[in-house]
Amino acid sequence: MGNENVLDDVFDNFVNRVNLFKDREVLRHDYIPDKLPHRENQIRLLGERVAPVLKDARCSNIFIYGKTGTGKTAVTKYVLSHLEAKAKQYGAQVKFCYVNCHVTGSVYRVFAHLSQSVGMSIPFTGLSVEEVFDRFRVSLDTSRVLFIIVLDEIDALIKEKGDAFMYELTRINETLVKSKVSIIGISNDLRLKEFLDPRVFSSLSEEELVFRPYDASELRNILLERSKLSFQEGTLTDSALSICSALAAAEHGDARRALDLLRVAGEVAERQEAKSITEVHVQQAEKHIEHDRVVDALNNLTLHSKLVLLSVYHLNKSSATTGEIYDVYNELCGEFGVGILTQRRLGSLVTELDAMGLVNAKVVSKGRYGRTKKIRLEISRTLVRDVFDADGRFNRIMDYKVCASKKSVLNNKSS
Repeated sequence: MGNENVLDDVFDNFVNRVNLFKDREVLRHDYIPDKLPHRENQIRLLGERVAPVLKDARCSNIFIYGKTGTGKTAVTKYVLSHLEAKAKQYGAQVKFCYVNCHVTGSVYRVFAHLSQSVGMSIPFTGLSVEEVFDRFRVSLDTSRVLFIIVLDEIDALIKEKGDAFMYELTRINETLVKSKVSIIGISNDLRLKEFLDPRVFSSLSEEELVFRPYDASELRNILLERSKLSFQEGTLTDSALSICSALAAAEHGDARRALDLLRVAGEVAERQEAKSITEVHVQQAEKHIEHDRVVDALNNLTLHSKLVLLSVYHLNKSSATTGEIYDVYNELCGEFGVGILTQRRLGSLVTELDAMGLVNAKVVSKGRYGRTKKIRLEISRTLVRDVFDADGRFNRIMDYKVCASKKSVLNNKSS
């Protein structure tokens, strides 16, 4: 049978069979429902903090912390969309711009995105960051608005590029005459303060909100509400709903993970032409997602986090110390021609990789010689190689050999 015939069968079969889904988009991360269960308090608190703009007063800068999947982005977009509608009702000149710093990836693109939102077109490349920022500032001031900037996953950009751009943004009101800026920073990392200059943090974090993880009962309610919109009636079993919420609750109360599990379980059940989604389909979905999650995590690491992980990979030991990893990391930075972070910053990156489940960093006692941290890979070396071999920037160093002098140093250290 030819390739076209195979695809005809696949596509015709999909179109003609009874679908379990009514609307699978309801289970996507970027879907903002009419109600956000178990986040009423956070909605009220954020609403109170941004309300001053309705009377033409700048609101405080706000920093929102919480692990992935705790509703930070959904609540912020929900509140600001309602704020924008209310501002029109009261005739207040309010505008907000949402930027995902992890997706945008560079300070240049962040400022370009902000510029475009106030009507200033910026070329994709070719200008200095300072020039883009100046154009944004001038264009914003002529707009005569109270401008709320939402910087989501701001931790990703700060850890990669530093916080100089944040210093510029927090001081921008000093040079504006007709407009004013407020900043809402959203971070997945509760330890972001460690990466910020104290001057930046004191200017930026005027008020803070912390989103706690959902528990299993709350996740079940969220999934139940979404499932009514996304699945045909009677196709989702109670056991499938319960195991989805229990698995996600065990993963730090991550609602995104719960929604992903439910959606992929539905897709697995559909492919098997099942009439309902069961516990078995959820378990199969978890295996798919876990593999994809690790691959996605590896691909989305910052450059220096990738180099730290590859340093652990190249040491190829049951466990290595921070000092040993730092030696190899120095070599890899030299190969890439990038600046070297301090050993303290490298230690912070190791802690992040540990939190993500990519490495295991365990503090062990050496008696009267004090304590040391032992680090080892938590994922298969084959998976690391597959992911980085596919990346044109990294495949050339996958077979990199640590220099002989360093090897002897490492051997002496480990003995």
